[in-house]
Amino acid sequence: MIIIKNDEEIKLIREASRITAQTIEYLGRFIKEGITTKELDRIAEEFIRSQNAIPAFKGYRGYPASICASVNDVVIHGIPNSRRLKEGDIISIDIGVNYKGYFGDAAYTFPVGEISENAKKLMDVTKEALYIGIKNAIIGKRTGDVGCAIEEYVEGFGFSVVRDFCGHGVGKMLHEEPAIPNFGERGFGYPFKKNMTVAIEPMVNEGISNVRILDDGWTVVTFDGSLSAHFEHTILITEDGNEILTKI
Repeated sequence: MIIIKNDEEIKLIREASRITAQTIEYLGRFIKEGITTKELDRIAEEFIRSQNAIPAFKGYRGYPASICASVNDVVIHGIPNSRRLKEGDIISIDIGVNYKGYFGDAAYTFPVGEISENAKKLMDVTKEALYIGIKNAIIGKRTGDVGCAIEEYVEGFGFSVVRDFCGHGVGKMLHEEPAIPNFGERGFGYPFKKNMTVAIEPMVNEGISNVRILDDGWTVVTFDGSLSAHFEHTILITEDGNEILTKI
């Protein structure tokens, strides 16, 4: 069921999203060679709780941490651990925040020091694909328009979109309908309506689109070991377009 939000709900989702964006921005100051992803998780949790909010991921379906920290060939759901970041890595930080029972969700891929030209291109293309997708999330268009626009842009650079995971509605639950794949056909899928809140999140691989899940049941990696990047925003569909609620 698609949930259209009222003004009070939008106010709470907006605040949850603001805290989400601020957490990612704050965490970015600590991303450097030598820090562990577990330390980043601790910093994020402390910041979220200082804002009178709750880390949405911690305990969600048994997930053990407050953030997802996905390095290099990890696409999504990387569990923070004692691994130390090193020069040349790229790391996707995915964060969800629960504020008074309403959620914000966002992700951003950061470079660790100097990175390769191809890694930079992958990040740039993925980030731009997010905004291209957002431009298509408006009244009069459908989820297929978003997915098709993202897929065409990404594949134009020789990269591939992950098909096994997708964007989603967000609000009183972390994951709501509709699903928003990063591929599709224009004119198909669910129509966008005023006061929907959705998370659009292209996951883009340097190589083939196939992925696999590790034995921990969470960590999703590229099948061929290639790099992957991930960007995500929570947005509000408005009468005349949309508003990015997790703008960093």
